[in-house]
Amino acid sequence: LLYRKKNLRKDDVMKSLCKLGLVLGLIWLAGLAWFNYYIQNYPIDKDTKTDAIIALTGGSNRIKEAVEMLNDGYSDILFISGVEKGVTLEQIAKTQHFKIKDGKKIIIEQASKNTLENAKESGDWIKQNNIKSIRLVTSHYHLPRSALEFKIQNKGLHLVLTPVFSKNVASHWWASSGTFCLVASEYTKFLLVYLKMKIIDLVWREV
Repeated sequence: LLYRKKNLRKDDVMKSLCKLGLVLGLIWLAGLAWFNYYIQNYPIDKDTKTDAIIALTGGSNRIKEAVEMLNDGYSDILFISGVEKGVTLEQIAKTQHFKIKDGKKIIIEQASKNTLENAKESGDWIKQNNIKSIRLVTSHYHLPRSALEFKIQNKGLHLVLTPVFSKNVASHWWASSGTFCLVASEYTKFLLVYLKMKIIDLVWREV
């Protein structure tokens, strides 16, 4: 009888865990759908001039978009974060087919290897140069997480988000396994960074 009761309890626990997992999975999937809608429908700001433009490497045409915005006068300086060591701006321009009007206005940072390091290295430069506003240029799926990392590193910084869309990333995330995996991975990373930001805010309030 005791053995049977223990098995019943285990079954109840397993059923509860399965129900919880199902609910969390549905919430995550609904959040993923919202995330994809959000990254496909940014409010595009083509008017605001900022103290600097910051471009994050890693996706196609990010640097090209940022340089063209610099050429068009959206800022007087461009900071490119995460360029591979040994790679020059001229090589990138030749590969991505864009022209540089004034190379003296472009700063290349080659220490960072990921988004967190992008934000930290850029944050140091932002503080050193008393930058109050930036136009953040990166791939549309990468922009929400990048913006959070920059906000964590730079309290009070005004961000103008500038998404770069790629033909290789399908607009319908469910129609392509590659796009689904990319967006799902980025959404999960975004949730983790968001949680980190909330924990940091809570700790600062307590202090």
